[in-house]
Amino acid sequence: MGNRKEEILIVALHLFARDGYEAVSVSQIAGELDMTKGALYRHYKSKRDIFDCIVQRMEQQDGEQASDYDMPEDEKESMPEEYEDVSLDDFVEYSKSMFEYWTEDDASSFRKMLTIEQFRSEEMQNLYQQYLVSGPAGYVKDLFKNMKIKDPEENAVKFYANMFFYYSLYDGAADKAKAKCQFEQMLDKIVEEMKQ
Repeated sequence: MGNRKEEILIVALHLFARDGYEAVSVSQIAGELDMTKGALYRHYKSKRDIFDCIVQRMEQQDGEQASDYDMPEDEKESMPEEYEDVSLDDFVEYSKSMFEYWTEDDASSFRKMLTIEQFRSEEMQNLYQQYLVSGPAGYVKDLFKNMKIKDPEENAVKFYANMFFYYSLYDGAADKAKAKCQFEQMLDKIVEEMKQ
């Protein structure tokens, strides 16, 4: 039963990424899985329930990714001591892993869905900001402040804007490996400039 629930989430997320959350119906999700709406409703109460589980899952995976790299999992206010021990080199490695995370599989679909839906609802705009714009930029700024990097806000914008730009470049690239390599080279260049 657990595998079917997971399969529903993955199929729904991929449909939401392709067509947008609003455009996808429960019937469409069920049809993609060769199941009835009734069978789908045994796993999830509604399309909104599926969406909420996707957001929960992304939050959990985001936290696990941070934990795997010994990075703070939450905002500085809630865990200031976690921000004290992060080195720039460790953060760069974590950032490279996050680029891969946000451009592959489920996280990529989540990012694409939020990009589409940000213009349709305030809730989606808020999630888009939290996961892809102001949330990560604020996180980088707080880390840079703790690392005593000169002009932490300006450097955080440069650092994260590079990632954000390369997400889009990667999405349209015929050669994904080359786009990833370009991202990493640019990130390393930005970091070298920050160290001067």
